Amino acid sequence: MAGQIFTSPVPSVPLVRRSVFIHLLGTSPDTPHLVGGFPAHSPAFVDAATGASISRGSLRSYALQLAHSLHNLPEPLRGPSNASARPTVLVFSPNSIVWPIIFLGAAAAGFASTLANSAFTPAELEHQYLDARAHLIFVHPSLFKVVQQMLASIGFSDSDIRATVILATSNWLTGVPDHGSAHLPGFTLLQDLLGRGELVSEVSFDGQRSDETVCLCYSSGTTGQPKGVETTHYNLTSLIDIAKAVWPQTTPCLAPSLAEARKINQPDVHFGCLPYYHIYGAIKLLLLPIVLGTPSVVMAGFDPEKFLEAIERYQSTIVLLVPPILVVLARHPAISKYSLTSMRAIFSGAAPLSSDLVSAVRKRLQSVGANVIISQAYGLTETSPTVFLLPIQYANDYVGSVGFILPNLEIRLVREENEDVLTDIEDAGEVWVRGPTIMKGYLNNPTATTASITPDGWFKTGDIAQRDKNGMFTIIDRRKELIKYKGIQVPPAELESVLLQHPEVADTAVIGVESQEEATEYPRAYVVPSRAVPQEDVESFALGVQDWVAARVAPHKKLRGGIVIVTQIPKSASGKILRRELRGQTKTDVAYGQITLRAKL
Repeated sequence: MAGQIFTSPVPSVPLVRRSVFIHLLGTSPDTPHLVGGFPAHSPAFVDAATGASISRGSLRSYALQLAHSLHNLPEPLRGPSNASARPTVLVFSPNSIVWPIIFLGAAAAGFASTLANSAFTPAELEHQYLDARAHLIFVHPSLFKVVQQMLASIGFSDSDIRATVILATSNWLTGVPDHGSAHLPGFTLLQDLLGRGELVSEVSFDGQRSDETVCLCYSSGTTGQPKGVETTHYNLTSLIDIAKAVWPQTTPCLAPSLAEARKINQPDVHFGCLPYYHIYGAIKLLLLPIVLGTPSVVMAGFDPEKFLEAIERYQSTIVLLVPPILVVLARHPAISKYSLTSMRAIFSGAAPLSSDLVSAVRKRLQSVGANVIISQAYGLTETSPTVFLLPIQYANDYVGSVGFILPNLEIRLVREENEDVLTDIEDAGEVWVRGPTIMKGYLNNPTATTASITPDGWFKTGDIAQRDKNGMFTIIDRRKELIKYKGIQVPPAELESVLLQHPEVADTAVIGVESQEEATEYPRAYVVPSRAVPQEDVESFALGVQDWVAARVAPHKKLRGGIVIVTQIPKSASGKILRRELRGQTKTDVAYGQITLRAKL
């Protein structure tokens, strides 16, 4: 089994080597009215809250204007201190309609973008900012204080901060004031970088230059601290084209607005609130819709009422979610308040989707007249991201499967490596994947890169899968230590590092405990106190540690699985934490502070 190489039932597609910018928004003198093969006047992005939109032509123009300013920075902004290094900007913002302008503007300028979780604390942001060696930060005004504290902590003066920060404002497009911007006079605004000129054409990444990094999302890989995943132009253009080959057939919007287009036909509309800083949201909601010519509706954060109202208002047809949002759709009373009949497909990703949850959501939506196919895909940041996808025509027959391999990719299911048994599950193996979407490597971390990518190009995912006789794959176990809370990575090693800074914690281990009810995992910490704690004080001690951690990490990293007080952490002779032993005892442990679970579906 380990030696067999599997490929997609879908024929490989031709791939090109060029900038992701020209791949999405390229033009030709012969067809000046087209941008990326579709009318320049057709909407590319629509703001869910206000209805404000950016056309394909405007998106291209804004991106090239921003690129011009990145090459010719106004005062007080300054360029990269190391001119030989690849210029990199950090984007720190919830979803907004200006996100695609920033990302594609940086790409057009030949820069890389590192995308930071908008829930980060100053300490978490500092690691990414320094590791990525970013020289400019695009920050939403509401998050400015986090950036200010982070930069001040590493010695930046007020003038240094003003030379580094650009406020990612959108009020100039939406007409609605940006939360927090009124108290930040004197800082450079995004719109200040527009209208100063426009690059005649984007920086070229043809040929081998397409292997240069354009995106730096941060991932823990199979283990350890977050690492910068170097995603190249070629990775992104390849993923877009091979995903398009198995994506549902879509109808583009060819008119200047959705309302006008609907007089002729029903164009497809992509929608979701997946964060753009996550590779799933960046690809499926930012980039893929541009190639398909379908508008993408922009929403920051998940509010059930606003989410459902947006589906009705924009007649969204293809909706991208994560399992915890599907849990809400299975329960929330607002489902009956809105017309959801425009939806024809829901895609889930970033975490496993159970067949019970699929059934519950389908029945709930059918009860309000929405006949929706629910499918899922599997991928990782390191694979740009999609590896497997369950096409909608097979979704009802293969519930629980992640589908088949995308074209142009190869898969092996590996049982043993260097005499190490990776899984004892019969007919299963660790998923190894090879192809044009595999990352360039981990930034500044050749050791981790070598450990995850073999000399002949196989990336080791750490996930265990089985393949059925029809070529469909199902993820059944996980070799890696990573915890997924609502689709967002939580590295145990990072939380353990935080816990060990507590003055009364002598040793610790963190694992994920599954919540089937919430379709997610909760981080749980096993803690060895540095002093004897009387039995009557154990609970208050544990809750104190839990609160202490909560004040130092982003919300998705909180120890919602509770704290278990132990006398020692199980470890191997070499000192490695035996997490499998801890996972085997989760049902009998006394975990203080574990959140109360809701009723089952």
